[in-house]
Amino acid sequence: MPRSLGRFLRWDVVVTALLIVVFFGGLGADPNFGNADNLAFALGDLGEIALIALPMTLLVVCGQVDLSVASVLGLASALTGYLWDAGVPFETIIPVVLVVGVVCGLINGLLVTRLGLPPLAVTIGTLTLYRGLAYVVLGTEAVSEFPPQYTAFTGNVPGLPVPYQVALFAVLAVATALLLHATGFGRSLFAIGSSEDTAFFAGIGVKRIKLLLFTVSGLVAAFAGIVFTLRYGSARADNGAGLELTVIAAVLLGGVDFDGGKGTLGGVIAGVLLIGVLRNLLMLNDVTTEIQAIVTGLLLIISVLTPRLITLARRPPVERSLQ
Repeated sequence: MPRSLGRFLRWDVVVTALLIVVFFGGLGADPNFGNADNLAFALGDLGEIALIALPMTLLVVCGQVDLSVASVLGLASALTGYLWDAGVPFETIIPVVLVVGVVCGLINGLLVTRLGLPPLAVTIGTLTLYRGLAYVVLGTEAVSEFPPQYTAFTGNVPGLPVPYQVALFAVLAVATALLLHATGFGRSLFAIGSSEDTAFFAGIGVKRIKLLLFTVSGLVAAFAGIVFTLRYGSARADNGAGLELTVIAAVLLGGVDFDGGKGTLGGVIAGVLLIGVLRNLLMLNDVTTEIQAIVTGLLLIISVLTPRLITLARRPPVERSLQ
């Protein structure tokens, strides 16, 4: 296959092109889609997914995964509501909740790095554990009426149809992209994802890096839980249920190999935006949440299958015949 054609068959390029096609198709299909208020809503609805997708990208590049992020978000939301209802100042609640997120991520990391347990099994277990703790903390109740000076930060940046959390994501995305693609630490992540043994013998602190990534994942998920709570004005133990699948779908849709060692943050951002655009178009057409879940599941399957087919297509015919 010609090298120039191979560049265009890169999955992150394909996803970016698909995002452009779907976006302009949406402009023609629904007159409300291009409205500034609707675009601001669509971006805001992506805020927590986009934030969690950043550390998740680093984890998956490293050959790891954290399925407990949505439950950490729910636990953070429940704890925020419980403490606020108990009369704790919000300035105290934020650092306490973030520390709890760090502890959750640290537990995941220690189980994976010190006991050698597979991250998929560990985080499926802690997914249930942390969600259960959220119900222990708050039960089935909902807490609302949070301080307006904090709920205001879930609105738009003055003069722009851009929510504050999306502006924050943009800043963090630039920093994460530089970390992943322009530093020795980022090269270490790709090396670990490609071969842990090779990375270890090359002097890379494999366990230390994985522990750090799981801890950061817990921290960001807890922060997303605070944002989620303030955006909806309601703290509940079931907040964010199922969100982990959307995050994973966005990361894999963006071209990050689930086995690790391959991917770009630009592709992940395109994947996040594509999911957001599709979700918004479905909501504008009154499509039920059940159908939206089906679409997310299909995207997850496509995102795993298609890049592998593209990789196979780029191989010489003789090599393909040996598969």
